[in-house]
Amino acid sequence: MQTALCQSLGLEYPIFAFSHCRDVVAAVTRAGGMGVLGALYFTPEELEMELAWIDEHVDGKPYGIDLVMPATLAPEARAAVEAGDLEAQLEGMIPQENRDFVEKVLAEHGVPPMPDDAPQAHHLLGWTDTTGRGQLDVALSHPASLLVNALGPPPADVVEKAHEHGMRVAALASTVRHAEKHRANGVDIIVAQGTEAGGHTGEVSSVVLWPEIVEAMGPDVPVLAAGGIGHGSQIAAALAMGCQGVWTGSIWLTVAESDMSPLIVERLLEAGSRDTVRSRVLTGKPARQLRTEWTEAFEREDSPGYLEMPLQFMLVADAYTRIGRAENRELTGMAVGQVVGMMNNVRPVRDVIFDLVDEAGTAMQRVADLVGD
Repeated sequence: MQTALCQSLGLEYPIFAFSHCRDVVAAVTRAGGMGVLGALYFTPEELEMELAWIDEHVDGKPYGIDLVMPATLAPEARAAVEAGDLEAQLEGMIPQENRDFVEKVLAEHGVPPMPDDAPQAHHLLGWTDTTGRGQLDVALSHPASLLVNALGPPPADVVEKAHEHGMRVAALASTVRHAEKHRANGVDIIVAQGTEAGGHTGEVSSVVLWPEIVEAMGPDVPVLAAGGIGHGSQIAAALAMGCQGVWTGSIWLTVAESDMSPLIVERLLEAGSRDTVRSRVLTGKPARQLRTEWTEAFEREDSPGYLEMPLQFMLVADAYTRIGRAENRELTGMAVGQVVGMMNNVRPVRDVIFDLVDEAGTAMQRVADLVGD
């Protein structure tokens, strides 16, 4: 199952796997795909440790790094320069009404406050261009083959720096217009992400979006299909539409190597494809996630609504930590796509990869038999 993009990147299979867990990233890469580490939740120092570990565990095979440098933010975030000052400034812009509502919802479900001796958390992380630059510097110091921007077109100077380090650049697009903006900034690979996907996603379904972007980009721009992929037949469909590979994410949350908590894994395994919702509760931008009492609370009449990115995440970051510590089932959720309905058991990464490849081959043969000689 080789495509031109596979050959140019040195991959055995055209399967790209996004994960915040280094063990999953390394396992996918060793199995013949490309693991891509989501760097958002790491400080530059933590990211350095994660990437050093990956370097030692991929046997020299290619892997990628995913950063978040959104093009649109609250005006105050765009104006600030120093990351340390920026976080303090933005914390002061979160209305007390919103803070009080978060505490109200947590109290309704019996979630206790953080202990006094809990370590100080950073809420801004890589949500802005300012804070993402430190992560970028770390990423460029490692032998990754791919740099991915998850929100909006990556800055042109970032693309240029990545190219100078021999890295391809990819970016996620939920419309043809987004893909065209990426290309204008020099992006090499377009990830066409349908609305079925987990995390930040648009409103167009995968089966409509994939061929739209393939046609708009032309034969010289590789397109990866994303959104709802959990079976090899979907990979075969994406390749048939002209994509050169697939971008997967949700299916790696429940593999044996995943670092998800037992409660989150349990919630994911029991969920169906109708148990997700696109909500702004996590970041301020629409992101698909499990529907929970938490997502529902922010739609109530007494809710003050959502804040802009990155203020919304800064508002709820500690709440998610407290929910996890309390193991509160009603509020516990996760960014995940509609494919969660197909995630019914825990398997090693290697088995998932090989099953996807086998299923894709079966689907291709089925079509070949229909066509005949």
